[in-house]
Amino acid sequence: MNDAIRRAFLPLAILAGFTISACAQQADFLKHYQGTPYHDSRYDGGPQAIPGKVLCAYYDLGGEGVAYHDSDAKNNGSGGLNPANGTYLNEFRMHEGVDTSYTKFGLDPKIDDTQYDKATPPANLLYVGWTVPGEWFNITVNVAEAGTYSAGLLYTSNRGGTISIDVNGKPATGPLTILSTFDAADPVAWRQWHHWNFTPGLGTLDLPKGKAVLTVHILTEGQMNLATFEFNKLPKAGADR
Repeated sequence: MNDAIRRAFLPLAILAGFTISACAQQADFLKHYQGTPYHDSRYDGGPQAIPGKVLCAYYDLGGEGVAYHDSDAKNNGSGGLNPANGTYLNEFRMHEGVDTSYTKFGLDPKIDDTQYDKATPPANLLYVGWTVPGEWFNITVNVAEAGTYSAGLLYTSNRGGTISIDVNGKPATGPLTILSTFDAADPVAWRQWHHWNFTPGLGTLDLPKGKAVLTVHILTEGQMNLATFEFNKLPKAGADR
């Protein structure tokens, strides 16, 4: 092979090497990962399906340092804000560090069903809240088809911030901007944490077919409520031509 041809093929060879290395790294992550998909008496478990909606509160089982990292061991929602009274929603995962709660409708004053919502969430929807920069949680998913997916997010954020998503231990998105849902027109100060919004185009990421572990990182600001991601496969470039 002459030098000109060698130079032409070198970038492809380097790219192939990186691709093989990345695949090996992700396979190694899955091989050693000790977390398992969430399940309980109401949710049969198994990886959450993509494409579709992925519920943040169904983050993996495995505990601190395996399935999640939280800034403290207390669940500030379940068993805290929501008193332990024997009900499923109030006691949901209350002995784990990730802070969880659920949307509340029909109360006085109203909480999650107000005119200040930019998107109306379902009632009794579980979510992850009280987020702090540096925290993360894992969600095991099953991807129907490899490809590039758009990520939408149902959330609240009284001051904005950024998150990111890893796939099988490898950064997949870079920082994703969460727009603030603060609304100065709301006279109830604490309700700024309950103005819901849905962002359909939060970002994109490449997903392999089959089992994968998504790691959601809280990067900046925090104090966001994260309810559901919605993943949809994007068409390949030129597919409609």
